[in-house]
Amino acid sequence: MNLKKFVDSLPIPTVLKNIDTTPDGIPYYEVTMKHVKQKLHRDLPPTTVWGYNGMYPGPTFETTRNQPIYVKWKNKLPFEHILPVDRTIHGAEPDQPSVRTVVHLHGGRVRPENDGYPEAWFTRNFENVGPKFEHDVYYYPNCQRPATLWYHDHAVGITRLNVYSGLAGLYLLRDEHEKSLNLPSGNYEIPLVIQDRSFYPNGDLFYPTQPGHEPPPAPQPPPQINKKLPNPSVVPEFFGNTILVNGKVWPYLEVEPRKYRFRVVNGSNSRFYRMRLSSGQNFIQIGTDGGLLEHPVLISQLILAPAERADLIIDFSKHIGQNIILTNDAPAPFPDGDVPNEDLSQILQFRVNLKLAGRDRSEVPNRLSCLEHLNPADAITRRKNVLVESTDEFGRLKLLLNNMDWDQLPITETPYNGTIEIWDLYNTTPDTHPIHLHLVQFQILGRATFKGNPTRLNRSIGKMRPPDPNEMGWKDTVRANPGEVTRIIARFGPFTGIYPWHCHILEHEDHEMMRPYEVLENESKGKLSSSQCPDDTFKQCFDCED
Repeated sequence: MNLKKFVDSLPIPTVLKNIDTTPDGIPYYEVTMKHVKQKLHRDLPPTTVWGYNGMYPGPTFETTRNQPIYVKWKNKLPFEHILPVDRTIHGAEPDQPSVRTVVHLHGGRVRPENDGYPEAWFTRNFENVGPKFEHDVYYYPNCQRPATLWYHDHAVGITRLNVYSGLAGLYLLRDEHEKSLNLPSGNYEIPLVIQDRSFYPNGDLFYPTQPGHEPPPAPQPPPQINKKLPNPSVVPEFFGNTILVNGKVWPYLEVEPRKYRFRVVNGSNSRFYRMRLSSGQNFIQIGTDGGLLEHPVLISQLILAPAERADLIIDFSKHIGQNIILTNDAPAPFPDGDVPNEDLSQILQFRVNLKLAGRDRSEVPNRLSCLEHLNPADAITRRKNVLVESTDEFGRLKLLLNNMDWDQLPITETPYNGTIEIWDLYNTTPDTHPIHLHLVQFQILGRATFKGNPTRLNRSIGKMRPPDPNEMGWKDTVRANPGEVTRIIARFGPFTGIYPWHCHILEHEDHEMMRPYEVLENESKGKLSSSQCPDDTFKQCFDCED
């Protein structure tokens, strides 16, 4: 299916408004998941999608630091899924409802009952709920640095299908310090949620029923490709043949010749993006997953794994009248898979054709934020975690963390509240995995090649390389490269309880590449560092109460 590029303008998701305020002054929101038809390209018939408040991507939350909110997530979806559900996957067995949802605020510092735990799912009108479901209204304290967060579905066994159906949106957290920086704002601050999809000629979303099931123009419906596998069956990864931004296939954005701020989210199931600008100009990166960097970083290319975010400034002032393409050359799977074809090497077109509405008074200050740097000497534990490939009972690829399934006991990662730990992520697989920890933001200490078995004494580790300059901020998702140990450091807390950590390639996550960790009570509240950064509110968050 050949869809013409750059014929639809980039849509901007609407900003969500609270419908009420509690007596103690906390804004209250309601968001309803709906089954709708939406036009995703000029030449495609309307596509059936699932959207928060009936839109894909969902509306954007605009929130303020230390101003908590309540959100009631409501499921009004049909009882049958629009995509093929593999009933052999853990959590999606035949006795489980086909359509289950639960919302995770990705990057949010929240209590476990508000985190969107995979087994805290609920069905339409809360008729059925999962074993970890506690309540239908979530409390988000917003007690953390301003950052580009996002929210998406996290139901066990079908996360890949629910997110692919459209259940994702942005959650922007701001504060007064960020406003004082005079960064581009208002019409000059643009969200970019990048995802890949495939379609049937009638506009419906295509998702493979088995490994090897190709999208149109391959014959549809396909024969059962492998009779030894379940049908439907989970696939190792999914890579679509079109790229969407904010729910439009290959859109364009008209811009003025001035600076713009872009909040970029890789919302794809499996696809990495390695992006450049066809004009040859640099990006100015000002922020990562967990908020502003200490200083701006000039980069010629930007790599984003699934779930990673980047806060960018692009200056179009010297490119009047030009059309600039945001390009992609990331192999799939990353880093040694197939090079993207001509279609997949293009994401978005910027048209610098608008007249300057007024003098560009925005700035990119040299000092963006006060950033606490966690000291490895303060870590009370260094944990070894190994990413491994295995196969399941059907011979399908099955990726695991520490060679354990999601629900396998005991829980092996048990940090104490308020303490600092170092986690080593040894990747023995041939692909890069984006590893996400719920609850915490962490920092990358470095990466090094290793040889031998990570679990045995015969392993050898090369010299540790520091993270890339644009990774030297707070992160909640890190690229663990093949044949390398990726070392991260985190202060766990400020809440206790059980949280997931997992690969954010959604096909991997759904097929067991996810584990729980438990933050344990610690009356001494750990070995807290003496950071003087006002931007780091971890200590105050010990006092955050629902």
